[in-house]
Amino acid sequence: MRYGFLLALLVLAPLPASAAAERVGSYSQCVALVQRNPALGEESARNWLNEGGGVAAIHCSALALTALKRYGEAARELDGLARDRAISNNLDRADLFDQAGNAWMLAGAAGSAVRSFSNALSQNANDVGYLVDRARAYAMMKDWSGANNDLSAALLKDQNRADLLVLRASARWALGHKADAATDIVRSLQLYPDYPAALVERGMMKFSVGDKEGARVDWKKAASQPGGGAAVEEARRNLEALGPEPAKGQ
Repeated sequence: MRYGFLLALLVLAPLPASAAAERVGSYSQCVALVQRNPALGEESARNWLNEGGGVAAIHCSALALTALKRYGEAARELDGLARDRAISNNLDRADLFDQAGNAWMLAGAAGSAVRSFSNALSQNANDVGYLVDRARAYAMMKDWSGANNDLSAALLKDQNRADLLVLRASARWALGHKADAATDIVRSLQLYPDYPAALVERGMMKFSVGDKEGARVDWKKAASQPGGGAAVEEARRNLEALGPEPAKGQ
């Protein structure tokens, strides 16, 4: 029962608002309807559940609620589904708890997300993804110690993850462990030279200690990297906020 990642972005083409709920009898049919029209998909999933659709209908309903940005409702459904006795495989149960945690994150409920991710880890303690997800939830709560601990555990399992080193550097900097944070950034750039996320983070570190021009150098380098992405956009925003470069000789 691998239903896939709940939080993948859906390209939706809504049906007319007057359309009636469709009868669905399989998970694939239900998901296809959610992709076309999440509101009708949610209603059809409920009808299917009343007709005996079981856990597949509940999961499809949660998928629809997520597409409708009703994240808290989706999270509650997923948490409940993960506890359902019909879920007999621990890996499936862990997957559902992790999906619930991500829905709680989208709802802005970091504490609930931590609980869901912890439940996922109780079923599969070796999953790096669950550790990273819980670290993100801890970071949302500004529990930097919790984030650092989970990222350190994840890096013990996969030490060559430049992205995790950058995340841990951010947590360690917030904890005041500046030398350790700098070491993580150096290591991430050794693994992935000119890594935009590492350059943005190093720039933030420089900026926080008053080295604005050092920060500018890192952000300019990050902003020039091909392919775009969130870190590149953040670098460009930071440069815009920093203002023009001082004239030479000043």
